[in-house]
Amino acid sequence: MTIERYIRVFAGLVVIVSLALGVEGSPVFWSTWALALTAFVGLNLFQSGFTNFCPLAMLLKKLGIPECRT
Repeated sequence: MTIERYIRVFAGLVVIVSLALGVEGSPVFWSTWALALTAFVGLNLFQSGFTNFCPLAMLLKKLGIPECRT
């Protein structure tokens, strides 16, 4: 897998988990403040689309994950 795919998988997982923890009807409800994590991930993806700066991508590069092939 490449960095781009890891980012998509990680962002999707964080959104799903934070929604499960933040929605009151969920069986694993913790606090509505968990929805702030969803907002943070969304904002980070949004700014990354414009600036091409992603902290997770930098971390994955340092771990030796291959970049996207063009």
